[in-house]
Amino acid sequence: MAGETLAAKAVTLKATFRTSSPISRPEIYFRRSCDYDGKVPALLGTFEAMGEFMGLDKVDLTIIALYLLGITLFGLRFRKKQRSLRDYFLADRDIPWWAISLSIVAAETSTLTLISIPGLAYDSNLMFLQVVLGYVVGRIIISFVLLPHYFRGDLYTAYELIERRFGKKLRSLTAGLFLITRSAAEGVRVYAVSIVVAIALGTGEISSIAIITALTLIYTFEGGLAAVIWTDVVQTVIYVGGTLVGLFTILHRVPGGWPAIHSLAETTGKLRVFDFSPDLWKPYTFWAGLIGGTFLTTASHGTDQLIVQRLLAARNQRQSVLALLSSGAAIFFQFALFLVVGVMLFAFYHVPSAYFGKADRIYPTFIVTQMPHGISGLLIAAILAAAMSNLSAALNSLSSSSMIDFYLQRHPQIDERRKIRLSRIATLCWALLLFGLAVLSLNRVGRVIEVGLQIASVAYGALLGVFLLGVLTNRSNQTGAIIGMVGGFVAELYIWLGTSVPWTWYVAIGTVVTFGLGYASSVILERKSS
Repeated sequence: MAGETLAAKAVTLKATFRTSSPISRPEIYFRRSCDYDGKVPALLGTFEAMGEFMGLDKVDLTIIALYLLGITLFGLRFRKKQRSLRDYFLADRDIPWWAISLSIVAAETSTLTLISIPGLAYDSNLMFLQVVLGYVVGRIIISFVLLPHYFRGDLYTAYELIERRFGKKLRSLTAGLFLITRSAAEGVRVYAVSIVVAIALGTGEISSIAIITALTLIYTFEGGLAAVIWTDVVQTVIYVGGTLVGLFTILHRVPGGWPAIHSLAETTGKLRVFDFSPDLWKPYTFWAGLIGGTFLTTASHGTDQLIVQRLLAARNQRQSVLALLSSGAAIFFQFALFLVVGVMLFAFYHVPSAYFGKADRIYPTFIVTQMPHGISGLLIAAILAAAMSNLSAALNSLSSSSMIDFYLQRHPQIDERRKIRLSRIATLCWALLLFGLAVLSLNRVGRVIEVGLQIASVAYGALLGVFLLGVLTNRSNQTGAIIGMVGGFVAELYIWLGTSVPWTWYVAIGTVVTFGLGYASSVILERKSS
């Protein structure tokens, strides 16, 4: 009799999932609601109790709606402070270092990070932390090599430094490359938002992308960089706090708690952090992680307007360095947190990620179907916070570069009021473009974290090579640097599309090719001209 009752409840449970869950194998939840032998209910209690955790209810939806409304209104508070381009794009250079630090963390943390990093650990282990070590080293290099040059003069974008050292042609080339690759990579990141919103709210993917893009545009359009940075601070607290809540909730839901998780993770190799093998074809070895992560961060935080814009908003160089270095400590903690969440999810489900369709769907699916009401809403809001902070950063940086590096180069005499109006129009145009790119990304990318990093990495090597030519050498010239940059970019495209070289090496290879070819070309051209 008891067996019949249990079987009947299992059938009911499966039927519920077939109508409300995006997962094609609802029986995995039945398995996880029992002990590891699949015989008797374990910590979750009865199936009725488990059923209360499925889907979002009015409390969750209210929390999500309050977050979206609240963060938009908070960002709009800064719209009256924009009186000049310096206010709109640099927040009048009056942001404290700790706010810039949290904003940097938020800017490099997108929905990709929150949903893909746990999925990466679910499928593999903790070895992505080797790349994060490189992220920290890269920040130290930027502090000593690039930041002193940025604070010599009144710069608005990273590419003004290139004009000062080489000339206008190379400035336009570097800024153009940034605009193209940043918008492409950001399109993939915006697409990642649709995965979460579609699972949580049941909306279509295109509608999900439109909702988040529109709400983020409102406060970015009106408030400029000040609105972006201060909303980043709030959103960082929300998504890190929400992830911590999620971690402890998963810990409570796994039968046996942390000892059981640790035992299973250790047995399956999920806790492995380092791989010192000299195999260059593995993406996550100590050497690929440390060297590749260092080059990637030196490029992304030292030459990409998305981050450089924040560093230029600091009150002085010392505060800019402090913001950058402290963000390194924060980002290491953050990635470790997301990876541990992935390991714990593996202990909870203990099935291949293919059952979910994609590994990127595991964490948001757990939130919607397994978290208590209220906490589900908080965690979905946390993921949306990361998405909106990254998107707002991209919109403002793309707008600033397109205005300052291109439009104002040809129309320098317009007044400040018109500059701000045109900057807002540029922000709107970029939002529409990113929306279109995100729609094009639907069903065309695999694990989104790696696709997004690959797209960004293709340009970073060429950009970093040019910047290093400018600050480390005296003999390099504009023509030689352009030759080097084109050669480095072509080399990275070939590596990306025509080889199986891991993405962690893209920036390092591109930088070396750009620097070497650019310097050699400069020397040869100098000798010919003399």
